[in-house]
Amino acid sequence: MIPDNLRRWFVLHFLVDVIIAIPLLLFPEAVLTQLGWKSVDPFASRLVGAALMGIGVESFLGRNAGVDVYRGMLNLKIIWSLSAIFGIGITMLSGGPDMGWVFLGIFLIFALVWIYYRFRVLAKEIP
Repeated sequence: MIPDNLRRWFVLHFLVDVIIAIPLLLFPEAVLTQLGWKSVDPFASRLVGAALMGIGVESFLGRNAGVDVYRGMLNLKIIWSLSAIFGIGITMLSGGPDMGWVFLGIFLIFALVWIYYRFRVLAKEIP
């Protein structure tokens, strides 16, 4: 049984991801320079937007699924968010834009939620 709160987190994750993904996909240079980036690689920015869109939309589509789907999605979300935290952290330590800390915080919050639900609530039969 999937807790209703986890289903709500999946919908919130969808909203956050899509709100960030759309501008990255459509006009990364304009958005990121406004947020303090000195140089913007539109290819990499759009790739991040695509990843956010894919993970976010799947969160919405899978919100009514069963335990096996949630377990797999949580595994993906944990890997994605921890990898992002690592990458953003290295960037920030070498002088990244101030908004990078905000993005690091967002990924950290979601990572903690996903880890909690994956290992405390859906811990049965962990592969």
